[in-house]
Amino acid sequence: MLNLARRYLQFLLLVLLAAGQAQAATAAAPAIPPGGPKGSLVIIGGALRGENAAVWKRIVELAGGPGARIAVFGSASASPDVAGKNNIEVLNSYGADAFFVPVAVKLDSPDYRIAANDQAIADAVRHADGAYFVGGNQARITEALRKKDGSSTRVLDALWTMYRNGGVIAGTSAGAAIMSETMFYDASSVLSTLKRGVADGMELSPGLGFVGKDVFVDQHLLVRGRFGRMLPAMLAKGYKTGLGIDENTSMIIHGNRDVEVLGYKGALLIDLSGATFTPGDFNVSNAKLSYLDNGDRFNLQNGVFTPSPEKLANKLDPAKPYYRGPLFFADILGNTTVVDLMHRLIDSDQTDAIGLTLGSPRDLQPELGFEFRFSRTKESIGYVSAISDMNSVFNIRLDVLPILIRQPLYQYK
Repeated sequence: MLNLARRYLQFLLLVLLAAGQAQAATAAAPAIPPGGPKGSLVIIGGALRGENAAVWKRIVELAGGPGARIAVFGSASASPDVAGKNNIEVLNSYGADAFFVPVAVKLDSPDYRIAANDQAIADAVRHADGAYFVGGNQARITEALRKKDGSSTRVLDALWTMYRNGGVIAGTSAGAAIMSETMFYDASSVLSTLKRGVADGMELSPGLGFVGKDVFVDQHLLVRGRFGRMLPAMLAKGYKTGLGIDENTSMIIHGNRDVEVLGYKGALLIDLSGATFTPGDFNVSNAKLSYLDNGDRFNLQNGVFTPSPEKLANKLDPAKPYYRGPLFFADILGNTTVVDLMHRLIDSDQTDAIGLTLGSPRDLQPELGFEFRFSRTKESIGYVSAISDMNSVFNIRLDVLPILIRQPLYQYK
């Protein structure tokens, strides 16, 4: 009993120490950039469950708390009125006073082109405390909120005013895709995107840009291996920073550019500031990947990582690895495979790990595949939770090279 009590006291001290360090890191966070929006973004990777109280409550909290007026856009949905009603009910169950915005391509009435420039609708959005975009097809959102010439409608201008003045803009799935200035539009599979590249008006189109000009956003990230398609899109459009968020999980971007992860899984940060590539089949050298789990933070202004309090006091020691032996993953684009690889590599006696992706022999270009080589460097850091099965991994090097897949790939014995 004495040993148990001693261990419990040690655990409490660790948590208190971590909380103090986290509070100090938060206090040192930069102020809101001059002229930047005062509001927050809640970017959700899709499949947000109604019982995910942490995320729903945070949306309402950021909008001002109980009674907050939140404008719900069903624009992305094939049934905007039904999707809007369902999400209004969920938001209201967490204390909001949500209302439906009738601006959607798939609504029979009113005509979205008229509604998006209706002064009364725009005023309601402008004076709201927040906005929420449901999932579906992101192209429907941009079609509904932009004029044919690409300029903003009154409702889109109202959203920007509300956000700049301190309101929250939240969105799931398609509602997350619109957050950056460039979004995926009509993309094929991740592997096909790696093989064939991306082009404006096809795989890519303009988003609404709430997150700013310097960050690319993608969603459904880990379950669908979409970090693989972020790389060619970022290189094509000149992005140095990419944020990909997984399902039932959110990343909150505060006015001071602090990114906070909240929810079931986590987010992947892609840093291409030091990356290089050469023309030809897709390749990239010296990209950096970081995995932020629930409670972790990263500041987009100063590049500082802050693990959650429960992980902060448990930094992994490279001299005491848990995993031993070669690390090889046959399908790097599989469900959460990239995170599993990063977790193992940061706590391994190996300095690198290899993941492959290749397609069916019946696909176009069946001979073309890719090797993803992940490497630990002096900048690589890992943390593990003291009370749960959660990890954070910062600054893993990634190199991607095209490889030749010999046909047939296998033979029967």
